[in-house]
Amino acid sequence: VGEVVSAINEETKDFTGMEVPVDVEVDEETGEFEIEVGKPPMAALIKDEIGLESGSGEPNKNKVADMDFETACKIARMKASDLLAMDLRGAVKEVIGSAQSMGITVDGKDAYEVQQDIAEGKYDDRLEAEEGI
Repeated sequence: VGEVVSAINEETKDFTGMEVPVDVEVDEETGEFEIEVGKPPMAALIKDEIGLESGSGEPNKNKVADMDFETACKIARMKASDLLAMDLRGAVKEVIGSAQSMGITVDGKDAYEVQQDIAEGKYDDRLEAEEGI
């Protein structure tokens, strides 16, 4: 039991304080086990990371918070296996798209503008730095 709890804690360390679905399969004969950890929805991760209660009811008119680019990268890494993106650049753009729909700016700019800047290569140096982590 201790090994299972330790493994679950290790697998869920990035989701501290959040409810995360966990499936544990145990082979009763050998005692071996497999753990499958689900991931919270993107909006839940964003809200947790920036300390936001809820998104905007009118995200195109009312901005409710600002998220820094590094936080978007962190969330992209946390959610990577659930995203359609093939690399960190695409994953960050997906996170920023979710932020846009919640009324959240990125680095003080409209999220759509940051997505455009990423596509134009203006964030390449910051993305390369994040990939090195």
